[in-house]
Amino acid sequence: MSKIILTGDRPTGRLHMGHYVGSLKRRVELQNSGEFDKIFIMIADAQALTDNFDNPDKIRDNIIEVALDYLSVGLDPTKSNLFIQSAVTELTELTFYYANLVTVSRLERNPTVKSEIKMRNFETSIPVGFFTYPISQASDITAFKATTVPVGEDQLPMIEQTREIVRKFNTTYNCEVLVEPDALIPENSICSRLPGTDGKAKMSKSLGNCIYLSDTEKEVKEKVMSMFTDPTHIQVSDPGHIEGNAVFTYLDAFATDEDFAEFCPDYKNLDEMKEHYQRGGLGDVKCKKLLLNVINKELAPIRARRAQFEKDIPAVYEILKKGTDIARETAAATLSEVKNAMRINYFDDSALIQGQQEKFNKK
Repeated sequence: MSKIILTGDRPTGRLHMGHYVGSLKRRVELQNSGEFDKIFIMIADAQALTDNFDNPDKIRDNIIEVALDYLSVGLDPTKSNLFIQSAVTELTELTFYYANLVTVSRLERNPTVKSEIKMRNFETSIPVGFFTYPISQASDITAFKATTVPVGEDQLPMIEQTREIVRKFNTTYNCEVLVEPDALIPENSICSRLPGTDGKAKMSKSLGNCIYLSDTEKEVKEKVMSMFTDPTHIQVSDPGHIEGNAVFTYLDAFATDEDFAEFCPDYKNLDEMKEHYQRGGLGDVKCKKLLLNVINKELAPIRARRAQFEKDIPAVYEILKKGTDIARETAAATLSEVKNAMRINYFDDSALIQGQQEKFNKK
């Protein structure tokens, strides 16, 4: 069986460093590993519209931002198919058929759906499109017969929902058309969710606590130097806490021993810096200056690649079009198999047509 990846992002804004450590960096590694036969990376605009239906321009404008972020981090359109979800209309038809395999009560029990509904204050008025997005996600995954879906732990219930749909379909129609995907979660727990610069648990566009991949050096400096640390670490001599300290969480995610040799030779590694901070005598500013250098070093090649792609935006749309054409061809093949299994391929079933003719000949 071919090894196939399906992953993607909602185009609700520019991508930030939380996306980078949580998924983008890993995608590039998987892309370049040679372990996978096909990689499909989706800009999930249709899914984003489920809770942005009254502001389609937000989605329309951010598709190119997400595409530029993809290309700037090193996703290669010759190795990964980058495509726009809504342009693959086969996904909508698959969603319609799968909806018959899932009950309302099962959707209501999905922990991810429950959490998202609460976060968006949809308790009393849930748009049907949003409520059923686990079914749409199953359509996305199965259309490309993805064997692997990189996700965070909070998305595991969504993958299990897809696996249930696959089993129900294959059992109902006595076939092996659909493939059960496996989840690929981050190996490093730090990468599962990078906190915001304000110390909040999640980096979020709506909270305004993001460092974007496209931020300038000046913007990064402003954000890092104002980053949340330890509110009890008032004097340099005070012992400090690294737990819940956003600066050290970011250093955990990005700093290497080579960075210390280059930017902060007073310490051999991060463990030595942490130990000094915890016993007292190390100020927040020195830690932040190290982090600033580390982040700008990480973002420098990303900024450079983005600047090149920004010079030819029509070429970026052409990349998306080519990727979408490949995605449509793949999804169409799966849809054909699905309709054959469901025996609703009326015009392609010559035996059906002949049988009906013979039935009426007997009258």
